[in-house]
Amino acid sequence: MSRLSNLVPVGARLPRRVTQLFAGLVLYGISMAFMVESDLGLNPWDVFHQGVSKATGVSFGWVVLLTGIPVLLLWIPLRQRPGFGTIANLVVIGFAADGALAVLAPGGSMAMRITYLVVGIALNGVATAMYIGARFGPGPRDGLMTGIVSRWPRLSIRVVRTSIEVLVLGVGVLLGGTIGFGTVAYALGIGPLVQLFMPVFAVPATADDPAVAAEPAQPGPPQVAPAVVA
Repeated sequence: MSRLSNLVPVGARLPRRVTQLFAGLVLYGISMAFMVESDLGLNPWDVFHQGVSKATGVSFGWVVLLTGIPVLLLWIPLRQRPGFGTIANLVVIGFAADGALAVLAPGGSMAMRITYLVVGIALNGVATAMYIGARFGPGPRDGLMTGIVSRWPRLSIRVVRTSIEVLVLGVGVLLGGTIGFGTVAYALGIGPLVQLFMPVFAVPATADDPAVAAEPAQPGPPQVAPAVVA
């Protein structure tokens, strides 16, 4: 596995990468809060988080954080190694979401709720591009997906991701999570948004970066696949 998976960040452009990483994670948590308060539907994992929150009384952000721990433990049999960004993801997003929910008023009118939804999805796209572009490793949930595919190569990312998200969506709905127009809008919009913002936030590797210096050169520009952070 690439040395980018090491827990301690190293290499060139470190201040920008670390700043961008944490700014992206905080922004991601804020985007989640906007979507929650829109009450128009959430992405599959957040439907699950909200459902667990309603069923247990634990705050939404703490559910996001606590859910990430067993997900991260599942990396062990899959022989996945967390990156610095993986651990930061585990800690920061939940607190950022709870902080934003504490100050953000619930959407009242339908116009306000739709505005919240649009803002939430747009911020999520920016935040995801910032987080991925910083090159510090995947979030716990995306790492689970890529780990399963790595362990069983005959499975496609599409099948694995869809299966995981259908499972968590179903459990979340049963627990009272919100599914609706926003769920569909997020599914359709997040990929194009990440692709749009990725060229802005992708931090290129340089020859003097110890994190990539040992890697063999690859023909053509590096490709970064859009993925959900949380």
